[in-house]
Amino acid sequence: MDRSEVLYLVTTAKTQDKNGIWQTQETKRKVYVNVKSTSATEFHEAGRNGLNPDLVFTLFMYDYKDEIIVEYKNKRYSVYRTYIIRSHGNDYIELHTERQGGVTR
Repeated sequence: MDRSEVLYLVTTAKTQDKNGIWQTQETKRKVYVNVKSTSATEFHEAGRNGLNPDLVFTLFMYDYKDEIIVEYKNKRYSVYRTYIIRSHGNDYIELHTERQGGVTR
């Protein structure tokens, strides 16, 4: 499996500054993935449930720490579903994502 594309897994944490104002801090982690489009079947099924599926990213399972926002080619996606793949002694995870106005730049 070709994992030559770069994906950033985004985590957020809220901290309070000296004036008591909450600030959101983002941290990005770089991982290498395989990228493919969502299948037509999933596109239609997810669309019926109000989702807007776009891309599927496959990476080593142990690189993923339950992030819900990812960044690929300067565009943000939210993870709506994961799927674990066990193949020839390797563990991978698929991140099924959608573009959303709330997570795009």
